Amino acid sequence: QVQLVESGGGLVQAGGSLRLSCAASGRTSIGLPMGWFRQAPGKAREFVADTNWSGGSTSYADSVKGRFIISRDNAKNTVYLQMNSLKPEDTAVYYCAAKLSALRSIWDYWGQGTQVTVSS
Repeated sequence: QVQLVESGGGLVQAGGSLRLSCAASGRTSIGLPMGWFRQAPGKAREFVADTNWSGGSTSYADSVKGRFIISRDNAKNTVYLQMNSLKPEDTAVYYCAAKLSALRSIWDYWGQGTQVTVSS
C-alpha cells in the first residue's frame, strides 16, 4: 500500500507562486510514476502534470505549461509542483497521485488533496 500526503496549499494573489509537496510512504512507494491533478468546484478532476520514476520525463496540461514545474526527490520520496504566475482559474483542490507502472492508464493511489486559492 502507498500513502500520499500533500502540503503547501493556501491563498495567494494572482501572479504569485506556491510550491506543493507530496510525500509518499509505503513498501512500494519508491520510484513510482507520480502526478498532480486538480478539481475546481463544479468541475471534473483534471490532469495537471506527471513525472516518471526518475524525474527525467515530465508532461503538463496545456493550461499550466510554462508556468508549473513538476519535480521529484527520490531520496525524500517526495514530488513537488512549483506553481508560478498563478491565475484565479488555477483555484482548485490539488491531488497527488501515484501508479504502479508507467504503462498503466489508471492512477492507483491518491492523496487527500490540498486547497489552492488564487485571488484576483
